[in-house]
Amino acid sequence: MEGRVFTFRELALCAGQLVSAFGKLTVDARSENALPGTTRLIALEIGNHPLFTAAFLAATSGGYCVALIDPHLPEATRAAMREQLRPDIVVRADGDGLLLDAPLAGNDKAFIAGSGDNTSPLVIGADEEPFLVVFTSGTTGMPKAIVRDRGSWRRSLKTGQDFFGIGSDTRTFAPGPLAHGLTLYALAETLVAGAEFIGMAHFDATRASEIITSLEVRRLVLVPTMLRRLCASSSVLTSVQKITVAGAKLTPADRAAAAATFPLADIVEYYGASELGFISVAGPGDTASATAVGRAFPGVGLIVLDESERPLPAGETGTIFVDSDLIASGYIGAGDGAGLRRVGKLATVGDLGFLNADGTLHLVGRSGGMVLSGGNNIYPQEVEATLAGHVDVHAAFVLGLDHPDLGSELVAVIEPNAGAIDRAALARHLDIHLPRYKHPRRIWLCRALPMTQSGKVAAGTLKQWIVDGHDALEPFV
Repeated sequence: MEGRVFTFRELALCAGQLVSAFGKLTVDARSENALPGTTRLIALEIGNHPLFTAAFLAATSGGYCVALIDPHLPEATRAAMREQLRPDIVVRADGDGLLLDAPLAGNDKAFIAGSGDNTSPLVIGADEEPFLVVFTSGTTGMPKAIVRDRGSWRRSLKTGQDFFGIGSDTRTFAPGPLAHGLTLYALAETLVAGAEFIGMAHFDATRASEIITSLEVRRLVLVPTMLRRLCASSSVLTSVQKITVAGAKLTPADRAAAAATFPLADIVEYYGASELGFISVAGPGDTASATAVGRAFPGVGLIVLDESERPLPAGETGTIFVDSDLIASGYIGAGDGAGLRRVGKLATVGDLGFLNADGTLHLVGRSGGMVLSGGNNIYPQEVEATLAGHVDVHAAFVLGLDHPDLGSELVAVIEPNAGAIDRAALARHLDIHLPRYKHPRRIWLCRALPMTQSGKVAAGTLKQWIVDGHDALEPFV
């Protein structure tokens, strides 16, 4: 991480020192955290700090559960997270070291790796123990705390190691934020395989390309936005043999650019959810349709149900449910009424789609994302995927705006490729793939869509730009 290298032995020593420090800070303090039972909750609010991995290992030792809080979030949001969790210890960055704060005990401690502190052994916890709390956004926009037990990740890691072909020589570079599931899971699966993991404090495409070349990276794990940026700023990179992508679907243009930049790499996309784990995976031949997201991940069953929770036949759109032993335990607190829901042994987060007869899953909309325009139900993700499938389009974001006659007006913001977009060609492309009512009524061009730290479109920022008539948006249609 940023030039600081740890062997497995050094990680174990540093983590053991942190476990010892955690114990001393809380030895006489009562626990009032949001978890049931006696598990101590450690909140990591340090971002991609060089000591993140050691702190993560310590905070997931038996008897402890880690909660990940992204330090790039607004302070008010982070304060609300801490208030909800009531952690026993909050860990923050402090230069090259860490600051350990035990709010209930009224103690804090500065920690420097290798400072001579006593060490405690890392304990293997039971499968049913909570070990991880991550946050996802609910329909209200306020983060929801998802709790996972150890068993769900142990089962997932065992299956994934064989499926993704991760061995001790698979040097992995995952440049995203470790407070988010994709990068965190890449770290875990790499360490489980006894391999080398490389991260970076903040994603920068030019610097990432240099890291790939100088360290002869063999595997990349990243979101499509980061892959696009890498392809745009890199020459041919031949060390990479595997690329794992999640968070959004790759377009044909993305795959073509990746094939040119990483000619020796196999690309695997997966669709999943923080609450459900892996859902489906797709190789090069599984994503011909704009909405196809591959077939069921090994050990996962897929079924699509209607509003009465009855199975739908192939080709009919409904709610996607999974039958899986990778599902999270649930949420902390009451939640917002959306998100994880169970029907018997099945579970869903409300995503909408359909199954082909051959078992290919198609994702057409996210829970709560439907736009009702002129009496028609429209799923923005389907329109985004269609727009992004055009050769001149780099990325697209689709949303509904209030309209006095239609209820909602479907609009889009497009990030073009290097050249200009042919209006007539784009209109023909939409005519071929979508009925007229699904065509955006207004389109803006944006040279660089605003992004979150996790590499997704910053929807709130983009909506505000539209309302304000921001100079970053150029009217197109």
